[in-house]
Amino acid sequence: MSSYNPAPERPRLRLFVIRVLVFSLLITLFARLWWLQVVVGDDYADAADQNRVREVLTPAARGNIVDAAGRTLVGNRVSLVITVDRTVLVKLPEAQAKQVLVRLAKVLRQTPADLTARTKLCGEPGASKPPVCWNGSPYQPIPVAKDVSEQVAIEIMEHRENFPGVNAESAALRAYPAPYKVNAAHLLGYLSPITTGELEDMEEAGQDPVTHRSDLVGRAGVERTYDAMLRGTPGVKSVTVDNLGLTTGVAKQTAPVPGSTLVTSIDSRIQSVLERQLYGAMLTARKQYDKNTRRNYVADSGAAVVMDVKTGQIVAMASQPTYNPGVWVGGITQRELDALYSPKAGTPLLSRALQGQLAPGSTFKPITTAAAINAGYSLKSKLDCSSYFEVGNRKFKNYESASYGRIGFDRALSISCDTFYYRIAYDLWLRAGGNSGDVDAKDPVVEMAKAFGLGRPTGIDIPGEAAGRIADRKWKKEYYDAQKDYYCKMAANPEPGTSAFLKQFSREFCEDGWRYRAGDAVNFSIGQGDTTITPLQLATIYSALANGGVLWEPRLGKKLVGPGGKVKAIPSKSSGRLPISPSVLAYMDKALKETTRTGTAAWKFGGFPLDKHPVRSKTGTAEVYGKQTTSWLATYDERYAVVMMLSQAGSGSGASGTAVRHVWEALYNVKVPAPAPGKKP
Repeated sequence: MSSYNPAPERPRLRLFVIRVLVFSLLITLFARLWWLQVVVGDDYADAADQNRVREVLTPAARGNIVDAAGRTLVGNRVSLVITVDRTVLVKLPEAQAKQVLVRLAKVLRQTPADLTARTKLCGEPGASKPPVCWNGSPYQPIPVAKDVSEQVAIEIMEHRENFPGVNAESAALRAYPAPYKVNAAHLLGYLSPITTGELEDMEEAGQDPVTHRSDLVGRAGVERTYDAMLRGTPGVKSVTVDNLGLTTGVAKQTAPVPGSTLVTSIDSRIQSVLERQLYGAMLTARKQYDKNTRRNYVADSGAAVVMDVKTGQIVAMASQPTYNPGVWVGGITQRELDALYSPKAGTPLLSRALQGQLAPGSTFKPITTAAAINAGYSLKSKLDCSSYFEVGNRKFKNYESASYGRIGFDRALSISCDTFYYRIAYDLWLRAGGNSGDVDAKDPVVEMAKAFGLGRPTGIDIPGEAAGRIADRKWKKEYYDAQKDYYCKMAANPEPGTSAFLKQFSREFCEDGWRYRAGDAVNFSIGQGDTTITPLQLATIYSALANGGVLWEPRLGKKLVGPGGKVKAIPSKSSGRLPISPSVLAYMDKALKETTRTGTAAWKFGGFPLDKHPVRSKTGTAEVYGKQTTSWLATYDERYAVVMMLSQAGSGSGASGTAVRHVWEALYNVKVPAPAPGKKP
């Protein structure tokens, strides 16, 4: 009797299962390989190419900046530049690479530490601070010296074995031909490499105006505002690299497209005259004795503006102290950068025309005049121009005029009578509630100041403009809230040496310093106190008085001319109109003519052909606590407005008058000898 034994079947079953599993794995593997090679193979190939391709920038020729007559203010020049290629140095032993930089530093007359720092990327250990460090591609040669002599370049190139990775090549750098020896640094601006943070901010904002880390971008002036048009489109060379990041070849290359030319409204001849007269006025003021402080005037800074009153275009604009714009070309050293920000040097990088905020003094009086007329005063109103006006227990005196009896607005403007305006301000202060403390009280002078454009930027087409300040009731309350603890502490425990004035001020401020008192109102009416404006703001105000009431947004750019010759105009733009009737404008215009003929500016315009060129003017002398007085002179005619400000330099007509007169002579090619130096009559 036989029986069934299943044991021999089990090995065959296991073998069958293994074969099925192996076959399934092979099918899966082949399917995956097919997917990778056929379906997504191109994508992976592209990704691999991207991983081994790097872009090197070929800079585009940056567009020129020219004046209104086509004279080049900023152009390009060819310079011998020494570069260091990091991709070559990293192939060398560390000690050898270090010796290369030591030898190069000796030839370039730099310290090895400074040279090494310049070859490092921004953010690397030992790198210089921005903008001195290199923020471009690590695969692009890094410039370490500009404007080297041919002898230095030949020495490096003839001994290439001692300088692997070092090259001398021609490069286009910014050039400043300076027609008529103009400076114009604050108008033109400068360039420096874009930072990593800026690139990241642009990416987050979805912007892509700059596509390369090593792009030079405008940092100030018209170089910044019109940067995208001036920069053009750089060429790109795509280089292949190996797995160590070393260059192995060139994949493709595109040619750069040059930038557009910017035509500005600047007249280089007038710009040169304005710069010389501004600086000369400061030097002259420093020779004059200030009897109030018992020392010569400091005349530490100043600014001047010439504006076309019909278009708002800037004909010339100057600021002191200034600097050489060429200091930025090819990279700036840390020492040079520190000097531009140095308070001891007067902070040359600061444009006083745009950013200098000072009390306007009596140049503010046309605003108070317009406010008074709109508030109910008549053009025939007459008030006492006494030698002083008493508010409480304080006497507010005239600065540039004595007692003239009862006069009208016209005479008050031409002789700059302070007490005339004190009376108006005190009356309007009482109408607004006096000492009530109502921060929302309607103030006609404040509202007119806002209508004239004060307290906000003018909108000029260069960056960094300051807004100035209107020190009204709301501002005083905000200032009180911010400073109360400081002054209350001073009042309770004054430090040794604190002046009697500060002790009294701190006590009064701590008690109710938020109140807008009569003294605040009368000071405000003549441009004294905490209200501040910029020279450019004053130029727009007097341009509006000249042109019938139009407030222009000042413009430096006139048009852009593309590389192919296509022209794009930059239009003028109005920011509003003065709320003044034509009759009031005509009345003030006539009064300001008299300022130049018989008023506070007359002694500086003797012999000038006022019948042919009727220049209107308003002088201003602003008092500043702890400093000498600020000189202001605002002038205009049917074509131009000319404004000058000198900090710590004396009176409006005394410090600025001669210089402003010479600017007018240049505008109209007037050749009349200026009056002999002498005392003000």
